[in-house]
Amino acid sequence: MVLSLTFVVACKEEPPKPEPPCTEYTQTPLEIVSPPGFPPMPIPTDNPMTKEGVRLGRMLFWDPILSIDSTLACAGCHSPDAAFAENISVSVGTSNIAGKRNSMPLFNLGWVPEFTWDGRALTLEEQIFEPVPNPIEMNLDWNLAAEKLNSHPDYPDLFNRAFNICEDVDSTHVSKAIAQFLRTMISAGSKYDKAVYGNGSVQLTDAELDGFDIFQNDGDDDGHCQHCHGSILFSTIDNYFRNNGLEDIVDISEYADPGLGAVTGNAEDFGKFKAATLRNIELTAPYMHDGRFATLDEAIDHYISGGHNPPNLDIIMTTDILGGLSLPPGGKEDLIAFLKTLTDWEFVNDTSFQSPF
Repeated sequence: MVLSLTFVVACKEEPPKPEPPCTEYTQTPLEIVSPPGFPPMPIPTDNPMTKEGVRLGRMLFWDPILSIDSTLACAGCHSPDAAFAENISVSVGTSNIAGKRNSMPLFNLGWVPEFTWDGRALTLEEQIFEPVPNPIEMNLDWNLAAEKLNSHPDYPDLFNRAFNICEDVDSTHVSKAIAQFLRTMISAGSKYDKAVYGNGSVQLTDAELDGFDIFQNDGDDDGHCQHCHGSILFSTIDNYFRNNGLEDIVDISEYADPGLGAVTGNAEDFGKFKAATLRNIELTAPYMHDGRFATLDEAIDHYISGGHNPPNLDIIMTTDILGGLSLPPGGKEDLIAFLKTLTDWEFVNDTSFQSPF
């Protein structure tokens, strides 16, 4: 009887070890201070700004782990040297497939109401979901992306520190972290900003001031630019998308890229695209949604010529720019001189937005 009891005890299975408790962290709030002239930045209540979230978002933005072959990061199409845009007409993804649109610059996004050239994403978090699984961009299924992150030696702890999650991370956590990082990327230190808000410490030249007058005014010899680029963002903050006469067509079915029309299905929206920011425009060539204009000269020449007259051409083109702009002698050069005052070298060279690796 004693031997039998001894055998039973020896074969008894060890109880499973309990999982280690989840470490709870306190996130450090990060306040976004709006620059002079900017309104307060709206921050989503479900994604408050924290130092831990921004740190994680910066790493994810620069890490190619979110692409199918770990070769392409978000930064691959958004370079600091190009004000976080890309100096080629259209971006090329991991499968060496070219897209059909120019990469948009990434700054001051906390004040933007819609995202992408056609406005199909209504929040910054929503926009970030798209490039990872897109087959002509990073081409990685979000479930596989989550597996890569969850098996990484560092990321699970970083996500826990940023969001207090011990379960597996998913696309929502990735999107929130990158969105937090992008909201810190504020460009408001250009020569123009310093001239307007710098208490007289910086002055624009005569040519730059003449260019500003052309940009801002609506006379016969002016550029009428402020209609589409008149806000503090030098874009629009009022849901405006424009058809600026790029296509020589007679029917909306002929648009190679229908733009906003593909999102809304409204015939009046075909050929409309977001009026992109002119801040840092010197660095973000080529221009327009498909990168068709290589230089600022070419882009302005489009408006001097009057462009084409497709269906639903924007009213600004049909009234103020009908037949083309008539700038004064030297006006184009002065306008370009002013546009270059919008270049923010402090932002471009800010190491806090560059690779942490």
